[in-house]
Amino acid sequence: MKLANLIAPALVILILGCWEAATHLLAIPVFILPPPSSIFATAILKAPLILPHAATTLSEIILGIILALATAIPLAIAMFANPSLEKGLAPFLVASQAIPVFAIAPLLVIWMGYGIASKVFMAWIIIFFPITISLLAGLKSCDPEFRVMFKLMGASFYDTLILLYWPWALPHFFAGLRVGVTVATIGAVIGEWVGAQQGLGFLMIQSNARLQVDLVFAAILWLTAMGLGMWIIVGILEKKSIKWKP
Repeated sequence: MKLANLIAPALVILILGCWEAATHLLAIPVFILPPPSSIFATAILKAPLILPHAATTLSEIILGIILALATAIPLAIAMFANPSLEKGLAPFLVASQAIPVFAIAPLLVIWMGYGIASKVFMAWIIIFFPITISLLAGLKSCDPEFRVMFKLMGASFYDTLILLYWPWALPHFFAGLRVGVTVATIGAVIGEWVGAQQGLGFLMIQSNARLQVDLVFAAILWLTAMGLGMWIIVGILEKKSIKWKP
C-alpha cells in the first residue's frame, strides 16, 4: 500500500485518539462533548431510531439530485448553444448562490409546508449551481479543431453535441456532480432544522434540546456516511462512463 493512501486513515485515527483522550483526561461532561467511542456506540445502538430519519433525509437528497440534473443539464446546453442566454442568466445563477440558504429556508417552509417539498427544493438550490457551471465550462472547453472538423463534415449541432461536446464535457460534469452530491446534505438538513417532522436534521434539533449530544453526533456521523457514499457512487459512475480517462 502506498504511503499516500495511509495519510488520511492515520490522520483520522490521530484526531479521534486525541479527542477520546482529551474527554477522559479533562473530565468533559458527555452532554458537552462525548468521546468518539460513545458516539460510535450510539450510532450503532440507536440505529433503529436513526435509520427512519436517515431514510427521509436520503430521499430528500436523491430527489433534489434528480431535480437538479433535470434542470441543470438542459440549461447548461441551452446557454452553450446561445451565448446571449448565458449572459442574461449568469447574474441570476450567481444571485441564487449569493443568497444565504438560512435566509430563504423559513420562506420555503411557509410556502411549501413542513413536508418533503421544501427540503427537496433546498437541496436543488445547492446542487443545481455546481452542475450547471461545471457542465457549461466542459462544453466550452472543447478543442476548436474538433469543432471545425465536425462542421466541415456537415454534422448538425445535435450530432456534434452527442458525439463531441457531451463526451468532452463529461469529466467536468462529474466534477460538478461530485461537489453537488456532497453539499446536498446541507440543503436538506437546513430545511429540516427550520421545520420538519422527520429527518436527521429534525432528530438533531430534538436531541440537542434534550442535551443528547451523543445522538446529535451520531446523526452527523450517519449524514457524513451518506455524503461519502454518494461521492463514491458518483466516482464509480464516472469511471464507467469515462473509460478513456486514466
